[in-house]
Parts: sequence; C-alpha cells; structure tokens
Amino acid sequence: MKKYKAIFFDWDGTAVLSRRAPVDEAAEAMRPLLSAGTKLAVISGTTIENIAGGQIEKYFTKGQLKNLYLGLGRGAYNYAFEDGRPYIFESVIPSKELALDIHRICFDIHMELKEKYDYDTDIVFSRPNYCKIDLMVSNVRGDQLFMQENELDSLKQELKRHGIEGGMDSLIKLAKEKGKEHQIEVVPTCDAKYLEVGISSKSDNVNTILSKLIKESDIRPSECSYWGDEYVGLENGIYGSDSFMFTEATADGDFFDVSDVAGERPEGVKVLGGGIRTFLDFLLTQR
Repeated sequence: MKKYKAIFFDWDGTAVLSRRAPVDEAAEAMRPLLSAGTKLAVISGTTIENIAGGQIEKYFTKGQLKNLYLGLGRGAYNYAFEDGRPYIFESVIPSKELALDIHRICFDIHMELKEKYDYDTDIVFSRPNYCKIDLMVSNVRGDQLFMQENELDSLKQELKRHGIEGGMDSLIKLAKEKGKEHQIEVVPTCDAKYLEVGISSKSDNVNTILSKLIKESDIRPSECSYWGDEYVGLENGIYGSDSFMFTEATADGDFFDVSDVAGERPEGVKVLGGGIRTFLDFLLTQR
C-alpha cells in the first residue's frame, strides 16, 4: 500500500473498540507516524471528552502533537495542538436560538412518529450542534457505540411493523421536511439505531482540516486516506456516517472500510474488513 502524508480516521470501531477501551495500542501505532511528520486526523461524531478519556495529549510528545488533529462533533469542533494542548482552530456551533430550533425539529419528528405510527423514540438533546433520535430504544449498544451487524435488519423490521413505508429514506425525508418548516437546512444522518439531525457533518470536519493541511503543509488531496467502519449502505443511496468523509475536496484521496458488515458501499470505497486490527496494522506499515 502506498505511503500517505495525511490519514483521516474514525475513532470508535476503527482505531479503538469502544470509547472506554484502552487506547495504548492505537497510540503506539500512531506515535512513529506523528514523529515522522505524517498528519493524523481523528474524525468522530463525539466530543473531545470521549477521545482517550479527554486526555489524548498525554499519550504523545509535544512534537508529535503538532501533527495530530481532531475533527469532532459532526463538524462542530476542529482541534490542533499547541504546546502540547488542544485548541479549537475552527468551529461550527449554532447560536442558542438555532440550537433550540434543532431541538424543536427533533421533537417534531418524535411527535409525528408517535402520533401517526405509535413509534417510540428517545432524544439526546445535549450534543453541541445536533440531536440524536434513538430509533431502537430497547436496543442497548453498551460500550460498542458503532453500528452492529443485526441493527439494520432490526430497524427495517420495526419500521415495517409500525406501517412506516420507505424505511430510513422516509426518516431522512421527514427530518428535512421538519427542518424546512423551521426554515433550517438540516443535515440528517442515520446509523440504524440513531437518526442524527444537525447543521453540519463529518464533511465539514474533513474539509476544514484538509484545507488547513493544504495551506500549511503542502499536502495534496491525493496524498490522503480516509478510514472508517460505517460506510455501509443503509438503503439505496443512504450510507453510514463515515461516507460523509467523501466530499468534493477529498475525492482524490483513498477510502477504506474496516467493517465486516455486509452491504453496499459508496463507489470508490475499498472494503478490507477486519475491524480495528486492520487499521492498526495499516498504521504500522506506514512507518
């Protein structure tokens, strides 16, 4: 496999098994690359508190941290490191008024699903720029927060049982319709268990960090790779959250999926399987 000057990757399910799992092996694989000047960018929907317990900087030297970036919160926060500490160099955080509108949009979705289809959902309101609508409230992921292999079929069966035609596509359309009612263009994504509705996505993270790298490090888009475990197609034309790393700006890069879940991927994504072992072994070959 060719050598890359920048590697963008999901965290949960790609670099580590879960948010609470030890990160030592991932950090060990990352250190030589950071020391050599390879740019590494963690792209995740979570916040910095959930990346290595909010202390990822303690695993690296100040020099290594100069080559590490974090794109978190579905586009909300983009971090670099200075003097060994993370700082936000660009963010997409809604005003309080806009955040409340996003909450209302998600509550409208919740109410329509309950009123029309007697379909129960829960909502997580505490994210900085989006809400998570739990579509399978009885299904508990535990520490492994990434999509599980049987969830997609379970969701489809549950939607059908409640008379919701069109599957996940209908949920994405419903979210956009509710957004228009509030005059907001929302960016909904779905990983089977959760419908996430906000104003940005992983696309904003990768575009922002890539732009910084091109400007400051003379890195070309073709010298980058993008790794994740949630590229799989959920329905026709609807793909997992990692597919949002594919943008007009990143299109010349190489895209890899380490998930073993069967299904269609976006064109150009190479399916490797093997989970975190595949990704960490890849990092070791990049030394």
